[in-house]
Amino acid sequence: MSEKLTGQQVADAGLDDWRQLWTRLHARFETGDFATGLALVDAIGAAAEELGHHPDVDLRYGHVDVRLLSHDVQGLTGRDVRLARRISELAADAGVRAAPQDLTFVEIGLDTADAAQVRPFWQAVLGIADTTWDGEVADDLVDLGDSVPNLWFQGTEPHEPPRQRFHYDVHVPHDQVQARLQAALAAGGTLVDDGSAPAFWVLADPQGNHACLCTWQNRD
Repeated sequence: MSEKLTGQQVADAGLDDWRQLWTRLHARFETGDFATGLALVDAIGAAAEELGHHPDVDLRYGHVDVRLLSHDVQGLTGRDVRLARRISELAADAGVRAAPQDLTFVEIGLDTADAAQVRPFWQAVLGIADTTWDGEVADDLVDLGDSVPNLWFQGTEPHEPPRQRFHYDVHVPHDQVQARLQAALAAGGTLVDDGSAPAFWVLADPQGNHACLCTWQNRD
């Protein structure tokens, strides 16, 4: 149960309520009111204690967001799949519907020719501790508590400061990315580069500012 799963293995598990965004499993359950959401959170907590694996849970008035990650391997394992199935059963028992089409996870990328020079500054400003991936300190600044978006550094050649050095990486469910892409194009955006699809598509807004739509695919 502690073996790290690939994105395809997670997709093949048949977790209809869940989608992998970045390194985690995400689900949103539309509870409709606070009391129903609170009861679902209580049931999720009991199941987590029973299975010895604990999710991140965000309770809002109309929905409950749940995120799963095996922190010891910084990825997804059979423990996450097992708990995801149990949580879906609890939601179904409560008459609560999942809304995978509403899921989004955002990262911010910063273009820089010298990440080591600017990383300490951003770590101090954002108040993010070092995160260890596979036994090594991650280059990216990752807030596992989700207080701020992840910040990662995209290597570039030395250059004069351009108009834009930050861009959003917007992680969406792989079965929703085409709808999101078409909506962005219909809203005046342009497709800059799809050479790395389906891992990500590079888009630009009408003024040329870039963003990436990302999925889990082709990242293992």
